[in-house]
Amino acid sequence: MLPKDVRPSADADTIAIAALGFVAADPVLLPRFLALTGIEASAIRQAASEPGFLAGVLRFVAAHEPTLLRFAEETGTPPQAVLRAMRALPGGGDSYMAST
Repeated sequence: MLPKDVRPSADADTIAIAALGFVAADPVLLPRFLALTGIEASAIRQAASEPGFLAGVLRFVAAHEPTLLRFAEETGTPPQAVLRAMRALPGGGDSYMAST
């Protein structure tokens, strides 16, 4: 189970890495994530070390409420913790576009 409250950096990284695993393991989400980001599947590991990437993963999860709620349920992470983690990471600000 992931932390319920996010302390900057360590907990935010933990949630973001869990979100990356969640996206990577989903046969529908992964191609969508790759298409939206323009990242090749083979370059994910390298991209993950770039500033803003992990916040981008959380932004992707948070932009679609059903995805956010499924991630929250599967990991035991409150949706609010996902949003706090996103804001705690480099490039995470509050602005993201909701998808339909």
